[in-house]
Amino acid sequence: MKNIINNEPLTERKYRGYDDNKGESDFDDQLIVNQIVSGQKDLFRLLVRRYEKAVYGMGISFFRNPQDSCDFTQEVFLKTYRSLFRFEGRSRFSTWLYKVAYNTAVNEVNRRKDYLSLAEEDSQKLSNADDTPERSVIRSAVRDAVRAAVNELPQRFKVCVDLFFFYDRSYQEIEAITGFPVNTIKSHIFRAKKMLKEKLEEL
Repeated sequence: MKNIINNEPLTERKYRGYDDNKGESDFDDQLIVNQIVSGQKDLFRLLVRRYEKAVYGMGISFFRNPQDSCDFTQEVFLKTYRSLFRFEGRSRFSTWLYKVAYNTAVNEVNRRKDYLSLAEEDSQKLSNADDTPERSVIRSAVRDAVRAAVNELPQRFKVCVDLFFFYDRSYQEIEAITGFPVNTIKSHIFRAKKMLKEKLEEL
C-alpha cells in the first residue's frame, strides 16, 4: 500500500492483490473513489468488479430473473457512477452503494408490486458437490421450507432479514440503506426470526 498512501496515481495493476482483501476494502474503496473523481474514470471498473455480485444478488432478491437483475445491476452502477462525486466518505462505500441499489429496487418494486427474498436464489448455488442423494433430498426439503417461510414474511421483514443475514449488514448500515430506525430494524429481525422458527416447527 506504500505507493498508494503516498498519493501515487492508482492503477488497476497496482490495485491487484487488494481486490479481495476485506480488511482493507473500505480504505481501498475511498482511495479508488478519490482517484475516479480526480479523473481516472476507468478505475470505476474496480468498484464494479468488487460489488457487482452483491448488487446482482439484491436484484435477484427483488426481481426473480437473471435478465431483470442484470438490467438492475447496470442501472445501479450507472447511477453510482453519475453521483460518485457526492460520496463524502461519511459511511462505508458499500453502505452508500447498497442504499442506491435498495432505493432503485424499491422504486421498481413499487411499480411492480412484487418482492422476492434472497431465499429464492437458484437452488444450484446452495448445492454441495459432496452430497449423497439422501443429503441432497434433505437439503432440498430444508431449503424449500425456509424459502416458503421467508416468503410469507411481510415485505419490511424480508428486507431486513436479507440485509442482515445475506449481506452481513449491521443495524446501523441497514438504517442508512432503508431509512428504518435501528430499533425498528431490531424489532423486524426479532419478529421475523420468531415467525420463521414457528413456521419451520410446523413443517
